[in-house]
Amino acid sequence: MSITTALKGESPQQARSLFRQLLRQSSQFSSYNFREYARRRTRDAFREHQAEQDPRQVQELLQKGLKELQMMKRQTVLGQFYHMDRLVVETGMAGKETGKSGDISRQKDTGWD
Repeated sequence: MSITTALKGESPQQARSLFRQLLRQSSQFSSYNFREYARRRTRDAFREHQAEQDPRQVQELLQKGLKELQMMKRQTVLGQFYHMDRLVVETGMAGKETGKSGDISRQKDTGWD
C-alpha cells in the first residue's frame, strides 16, 4: 500500500490534491530560491513517504502538509510586498544580450523608458 492507497475513499484524492496545491502555491513565491526550494521539498517529501502504510501516519502527514500549505500561503503574501530583481537563471529574464564574436554582455532592462 502507498500513501495514495492506504485509506480508501477521499484520502488518495486528498493526497493528490494537496500535492498539486503545494506545487501551485510554491510557484507564487517571488524569489527564485524560495520557489525552487518549495517545489523540491514538496516533491521530496511526497516521494519519501510514498510507501507509507499506517493509516494514522498517513493522516498525520496529510495534516502536516495542510499546515505547510497554510504557511506557504502566508509567506507568498508577505513576499509580494517586497520587490526583488529577477535572477539570470530565471526564465523570461528582463535584459538584452549583445556582443561581437561570441562575447556576451548583459544589459538590465530597468523599465525607465
